[in-house]
Amino acid sequence: MQKITTFLWFDGQAEEAANHYVSIFGGDSRILDVTHYTAASPGEPGSVMTVRFRLAGQEYVALNGGPQFPFTEAVSLSVDCEDQAEVDRLWAALTEGGEESMCGWLKDKYGLSWQIVPRALAEVLGDPDPAKADRAMKAMLGMRKLDIQALRDA
Repeated sequence: MQKITTFLWFDGQAEEAANHYVSIFGGDSRILDVTHYTAASPGEPGSVMTVRFRLAGQEYVALNGGPQFPFTEAVSLSVDCEDQAEVDRLWAALTEGGEESMCGWLKDKYGLSWQIVPRALAEVLGDPDPAKADRAMKAMLGMRKLDIQALRDA
């Protein structure tokens, strides 16, 4: 088990969300463990309390904690994407039922914020030519889903 694990608070959809994320990321992604509330716990006895799952080798825990603490954009999961095809695939899967935001950010159907970031972004924003880096930054600020070719062309 990893030393630090991201813990995500859901309002009754922890298992559904974990299964959804596992289906999107595939590869080294799977449900690891599911625990249930007991008669001594605050939740409905027998209902899912936590789901421990792995996405691309990183472990998370989803808790059915109730409506008290919804997700905000103050915390997001950033995904390093190898190419435009991966950006496009993840963007489509995670925005389904959710909403697009700016600069590669989105909110999924559960309200969790994600950043879908192509590796090429660091390259274009860190270009040694400051004018080119500025143009890339300006282009990115006008995008929702990031477009690698448009960033390079800027």
